[in-house]
Amino acid sequence: MADANRITRLLLKKYPDSKTTLNFTNPLEILVATILSAQCTDVKVNEVTKGLFKKYKTPRDYAGADIREFEGDIREINYYRNKARMIIDCSARLIKDFRGNIPQTIEELITLPGVGRKTANVVLGIAFGKQTIPVDTHVLRISNRLGLAQSGNPDRVERELMDQIQYCIWTTFSFALILHGRETCRARNPKCKMCILYQECEWTEKRAR
Repeated sequence: MADANRITRLLLKKYPDSKTTLNFTNPLEILVATILSAQCTDVKVNEVTKGLFKKYKTPRDYAGADIREFEGDIREINYYRNKARMIIDCSARLIKDFRGNIPQTIEELITLPGVGRKTANVVLGIAFGKQTIPVDTHVLRISNRLGLAQSGNPDRVERELMDQIQYCIWTTFSFALILHGRETCRARNPKCKMCILYQECEWTEKRAR
């Protein structure tokens, strides 16, 4: 059985101040950046948002954008057409339902177009300092490899991790897992021999059999 406390200690020793690598200065920017980051690298998102955030500063700016022009603004992002529509529709909903403010509960956030639990948890954890567990592909993969989770369903994995990880470090733990996934525990060709969690990993044991 996975030792969640030991895994947490080892992970946070390597990544003590883990946080998102997306660039932002306010809740709206992290919301937009997180929507753009789906199936796209944070590096590419940061390149695109450098100019985007200078051009669009409020929900009304996004909601009133010409769709074709906005698609051009984010053209380098994967699935830019779908994401352009999501961001415009999301901004319109922010104005209509929340007076242009970013809501601070997950129940409200997931009512916005383009916002699922992962995106909502990122916004709540990073923009508002709440303790959340965003389950992206890295968190999903690594938590299952370590034996902390037993599911391919992100919502179920979120609940499993919430039951095992101390509440006060949920957000830090999640982003530490993400960094670990990018650097070491990759989907293909993971660097198992240099992994700080090698002795704790159930997946490594299974591979060795």
